[in-house]
Amino acid sequence: MKYDVRRLRLISNSQIADGIFDMRLEMPREGFSVACGQFAHVYVPGKTLRRPISVCDCSNGELRLVYQVKGEGTSLMSQMKPGELTDVLVPLGNGFEIQKGKRYCLIGGGIGVPPMLYTAKKCENPLVITGFRNESLVILQDDLASAGAETVLVTDDGTAGEKGFVTDVLRRKISEVDEVCACGPTPMLRAVAELCKSEGKPCRVSLEERMACGIGACLVCAVKVRKNGEEIMQHVCKNGPVFNAEEVVF
Repeated sequence: MKYDVRRLRLISNSQIADGIFDMRLEMPREGFSVACGQFAHVYVPGKTLRRPISVCDCSNGELRLVYQVKGEGTSLMSQMKPGELTDVLVPLGNGFEIQKGKRYCLIGGGIGVPPMLYTAKKCENPLVITGFRNESLVILQDDLASAGAETVLVTDDGTAGEKGFVTDVLRRKISEVDEVCACGPTPMLRAVAELCKSEGKPCRVSLEERMACGIGACLVCAVKVRKNGEEIMQHVCKNGPVFNAEEVVF
């Protein structure tokens, strides 16, 4: 894993849904490469620990991070102003490996949707299923369509798109794809992994865990995985965040 601390100029930092912000940073034109599914660790002034944010997009001279305000740190992030130099550790982690000739189903739940935009741009005619609690939290639908994806939107209460869960859509469309990639809350990832296993479809999941260092030193983000018939602990920041779904002990 190759990473570096960079000071990137903040281009914009705007609210796009209820408590959700779209941060765009000026990206170096040379010597900077990010894989879909990797993340950035953003320094928040006045806070000791950085905030891990999935890369939403990395193109046209911009690094795009879409994040949800959940506490004091991300609240301070939302107040950062264009023109400021932002200290970012990027890129971190292991992302999704996209192969030519395969059709992928990309599934995002809530704030797990942003990394699926950059992933969709790397795929050929992907199917993207996004799920939210309600209409006020829906994001990135136009961006995904512009990336050439077939999109299906679901909400828990039916206020936007279909009423239901991402697995309802996956169940009826899984025969149309070769592989599934998912990011979102753990119960959703577990349900997606179980459905893919029952249907014989490869599945990779991007796990969400609290982390402090982002580079595998502090051991906070440890999760249990199954390797060679044994259960061991690995770290989301260093060994993930993307794992083979069948290896994850949910």
